[in-house]
Amino acid sequence: APSSGNVLRDLGLAQNESEHLRLLSALQEEVRQLISDRHLTQARAATLFGVTQPRMSDLVRGKIERFSIDGLIEMLGRARTH
Repeated sequence: APSSGNVLRDLGLAQNESEHLRLLSALQEEVRQLISDRHLTQARAATLFGVTQPRMSDLVRGKIERFSIDGLIEMLGRARTH
């Protein structure tokens, strides 16, 4: 079958579920890119984003299921003001 352009949907996930995962993944990548661009340690990133270091470790290791879209947006908002 031809691709829909959304690999998650092609794997059989409902559209709203695949969109949710796509958005979580994009937000996680935004956080990781900000950490890289600013050359932050996980401890410094945790302080910047207002979370614990173990929580930051989860994010960096790709455990996006432990995060919400709202939580990631809030974290990015904190970082943008500092």
